[in-house]
Amino acid sequence: MQTHSQTIKFGADAWSILSDIELSIKNKIEAVGTPLKDWNVEIFRGVLTGYNDAFIISSEKREEILANCIDESERQRTAAIIRPILRGRDIKRYGYSWSGLWLINTHNGTREGLERIHIEDYPSVKEHLDNYWLSIEKRADKGDTPYNLRNCAYLDLLSQPKIVWGEISDKTKFCLDREGKYVPEATTFMLSGERLILLLAFLNCSVSEYMFSTIGTTTGVGTVRWKKFKIEQLYVPRDIDETIAQAIEVQCEQIINITAQQGSAPEEERILNSLIYRFYGLSDSEIQYIESQVK
Repeated sequence: MQTHSQTIKFGADAWSILSDIELSIKNKIEAVGTPLKDWNVEIFRGVLTGYNDAFIISSEKREEILANCIDESERQRTAAIIRPILRGRDIKRYGYSWSGLWLINTHNGTREGLERIHIEDYPSVKEHLDNYWLSIEKRADKGDTPYNLRNCAYLDLLSQPKIVWGEISDKTKFCLDREGKYVPEATTFMLSGERLILLLAFLNCSVSEYMFSTIGTTTGVGTVRWKKFKIEQLYVPRDIDETIAQAIEVQCEQIINITAQQGSAPEEERILNSLIYRFYGLSDSEIQYIESQVK
């Protein structure tokens, strides 16, 4: 029989009143998990342009800019700095639906020695941005010139494999980007670092969705803000038996592949959730409670 007695649980910064089953779930998760802030990962917001209308363009506008290049050399240079971009609304669970949008990445260089983009080398891009001169010139978030984006310390990470997600969602919607797509500030976050497939599996599972429902900030309209400082509070297992870890990763890869083809993989996700439930040692009643909460 499920008990409904309550326990006062004190933490470092706050306290909460939990039922016995909630306290049992919490203790099991925290016994084997490590807060994400203590993982060897980095979490960042997307790229800030200061004026999206100028720097985020459609595929049609990209083709127009490339067609206006003087020669093949300029065309190649220009194509290299116009990068595909994912918005929060494009990101799904284990996959994404790209909307054909691009970022003009006239970056401001890096501390590691990458020189900023000199707009004189990109006449066609300059012609496009000049249409927005009054807006880009007065914006606060800019680089050495109005044509440059503000400094971005993690520029190199944008082209590497990473987990991305939208800030506002009603469900766990994390996906892996292996294609070097950029993400825009204010709607998306990105995470880079160790064991991304394993981490993706745990971030998308029902246990994490349940955990985040207890700590996340709600919007008041049925969605939750998946902000960095809240995500960092999630307990995710890091020291895990390699056999179990590989089984979870294989299942996660299968979900990614099927989702890419069919849009979702509910049966494969059910199997993955079962693996993770067993890993945490959750009882049948605890599993039923979690699933009743996330549904």
